[in-house]
Amino acid sequence: MDEVKVIAEPRRRELLRLCWRVECTASDLAASFDVTFGAVSQHLKVLRDAGLVTVRREGTRRFYRANRTALGPLAEYLESMWGTQLDRLAALAEAAEHEAAAKASPGDRQ
Repeated sequence: MDEVKVIAEPRRRELLRLCWRVECTASDLAASFDVTFGAVSQHLKVLRDAGLVTVRREGTRRFYRANRTALGPLAEYLESMWGTQLDRLAALAEAAEHEAAAKASPGDRQ
């Protein structure tokens, strides 16, 4: 399964964000959404099938956590794709900042 297609869905990205730092139960994750538990469960299944989350069972509860190892190459891919655009955006922001500072300077001398 193509990981980029998997995380293209906004709810799946949000699920990854929620379980990035800590394990979360499916119920805890579902409480953060305005859709049914079943819908969240299906999104978690897609993430699990893609290897983007890990699952730990404890009795009847399932605990989910983002699989940072699996997401590492994806982060590298996204960085390579967007890195140039982000650098350009940063340069434009810095140029605008310098321009604003230059316009403010003549008024400061009076």
